[in-house]
Parts: sequence; structure tokens; C-alpha cells
Amino acid sequence: MDKGTENYYRFREQGDIDGLVEIVKEYKDGLTLYINSIVNDIYSAEDLAEDTFFMLFTKRPPDKRISSFKTWLYTIGRNIALDHLRRRLKSKEVPIDMCYEVQNDQEDIENSYIKNETKIYVHHVINRMKPEYRQVLWLTYIEGLSNKETAMIMKKSVHAVETLVYRARKALKEQLEADGVFDIDL
Repeated sequence: MDKGTENYYRFREQGDIDGLVEIVKEYKDGLTLYINSIVNDIYSAEDLAEDTFFMLFTKRPPDKRISSFKTWLYTIGRNIALDHLRRRLKSKEVPIDMCYEVQNDQEDIENSYIKNETKIYVHHVINRMKPEYRQVLWLTYIEGLSNKETAMIMKKSVHAVETLVYRARKALKEQLEADGVFDIDL
């Protein structure tokens, strides 16, 4: 049993609120940045990550232990993010990244998380990619999930994820080369 599963069991079955606190501490940054790769708005991503943890707190869904706790949690976060995008499309909101000051704040938050300048640049290139490419690269390389776990989160077959990873890496390499960056090993 992994640490996340153990903490969730403590919270869900024994009512130990510290279990949920440990889950939030362990997964909030990674989940927020993963959700940001979907919604492309760090402030909404923070809110949606909170919504994910709040849903765990209020509904206490059972962990069927089909996959790791992190995979299960990220799947919930992904579903909440996709619901958010659907609602936003219906209401025709103006995306927050249209505001220059907010975009600078977002970059400050990302810069504190990603310290190396090369990683920051690659991160920005990834954010300009197609959403599917962005998600698959985020899950496999930034979060370190396996192709199988990524497939479960994205609701795709393992082969489809492998193909997506190949195409996303190729597109990333082409973009980096077009920008004059040749010394990054992908």
C-alpha cells in the first residue's frame, strides 16, 4: 500500500483528518500544475485542485485500488478540470491568460516551482503545444507516471499513449530546433 492510499484509508475509514492533510501536502503542487496543463490558467488550476481535495473530504469516494493513489487522484482532478472547461465554454468567459498582469503572476509561480532556466523554457514550449501533447508530456515526464498510469488518467490505451508520447516529443524537438535550441536531450 503506497503512502497516499494509506493516508486516504486513515481518513476515509478511521476519520483521521491528518490523513487528508498529508494527502494535500503531498499532492497539491503536482496536481495543481497538472490541472494547469489542462485549463492553462494557474488560478483556476489552484481552485480546481482544492475542489478535488474538497470532493475527497465531502464525498469520500472509495479507492478501488485499480491503480496507484496518485493515478486515481489525478484522474479525479482531470475530470473536475474537464467539467470546468465545459462550463467555461457554455458561459463564454474570457480566459484569464488574456490579462497581462495575471500572466506575469502565473510565470512567477511556475518559476518558483521550476528553478532551472532550461526547464522553464521547455515548459513554456510544452504549454504552446496541443492539449493532448501537453498532458501526456506532463504526466510522463514531469510527474513521472508510467504509460499505463497515464493511459488510465487520459482514458486511452497504452499504445495510444505511447504514440502520443512519441508524437509529442517529436513536436517538442521540432519546436525547440525551430527556436534555435539544439542541446536539449529529449
